[in-house]
Amino acid sequence: MDEMTFHHDTVLSDVHMHRPCVRHFMTRLNNVGQPVFLSRFRILSERHDNNGPEKGLEKEKKHDNPLEDTKASHGEDEDEGGKGNVEPCLDEDGDLNITHRPRKNSADGGRDLVCPVILKQFLPVMELEEENVDDEEGHSSTDILRIEHTMATPLEDVGKQVWRGALLLADFILSKPDMFRGSTVLDLGAGTGLTSIVMATTAKTVYCTDVGEDLLNLCRKNVSLNKQKIESAGGEVKVRQLNWLQHSLCTDADVAFSWTEEEIADLYDNTSFIIAADVCYDDDLTDGFFRTLYRLCSSFTHTCTVFISLEKRLNFTLQHMDISCDAYNHFKHCLYELQDLEDGCCRFRVDQVPLNFSQFLLYERVEQLELWQLSAAPLPLEKAESGSGLSSS
Repeated sequence: MDEMTFHHDTVLSDVHMHRPCVRHFMTRLNNVGQPVFLSRFRILSERHDNNGPEKGLEKEKKHDNPLEDTKASHGEDEDEGGKGNVEPCLDEDGDLNITHRPRKNSADGGRDLVCPVILKQFLPVMELEEENVDDEEGHSSTDILRIEHTMATPLEDVGKQVWRGALLLADFILSKPDMFRGSTVLDLGAGTGLTSIVMATTAKTVYCTDVGEDLLNLCRKNVSLNKQKIESAGGEVKVRQLNWLQHSLCTDADVAFSWTEEEIADLYDNTSFIIAADVCYDDDLTDGFFRTLYRLCSSFTHTCTVFISLEKRLNFTLQHMDISCDAYNHFKHCLYELQDLEDGCCRFRVDQVPLNFSQFLLYERVEQLELWQLSAAPLPLEKAESGSGLSSS
């Protein structure tokens, strides 16, 4: 695979496009013939320290700022000329000619490459070499997340990729270890399982759920790749099937990734947190997600906190002849519909979480990323008897 082939219905995550220096090992083809790659995400634990390496990074960025360089050069000119009266440099058309600093990371002075580097074949020797590099740099295996994923899929298979919303939610989990410590957590629409794996480093039990045997096999593979990290923290990840468009959990022992009665009891009795990352991109799935969320929370006898991360994606539509974000608007509609619901079995409070927590993973935290918190509290029995659930809009 020398080049990625894109079709009209292909979707590619920006996470992979904006990591040009990362080697993506192609490990295999999945059941539908899609290439599966292995990527490594390093957890930057030193981000906790305000006096750590990031201070040097900030200084380096400051020196790379053209505005600062311009101010500095003007200061030098003023020192040399006394009054700072320097004749401007003009081009042949009379326009001001400004000399730009060359890019440090660019070999030919042009744009930095943003295309992923893909190796044709994955070999155990390569993985061993990467392990040795990690050891030489002083990083243990517990600092690395190993995630298998695809890189370009149709819309219905986007869960097989890694998205910025998942990395944002992982950052939040890593910044609040005491909040989730020893808890039981349900991950809805887990995709590659990245957030479930990160959550298992502090939570006791994580139910990593999604639909589709191929995707669930991918989750299980990633849990296995990070088994040492999970077990050393005392956590456990259980990969299970949970279809938002169905009203019950599958308990058929002959079906892969089905639930046991004990697990269902544990889910309803002990789940303290529900998490979901970048799951609202299709209106029908968003409706199913919120109905599932309501159905689960209204069945709990205790308070449950829900965290939903997503990236607001803007598109130009012929219908509006303008830039819009229909999927995000529908998500917000469902979000506040849930909060305004007064005749249900539980009451929801919606808050947007400020993104001022530390960044532990390397990705671009763009302004379109958002994190929402829902607090679901059960209503007294006399108020819950008239509960009816969400509308189908």
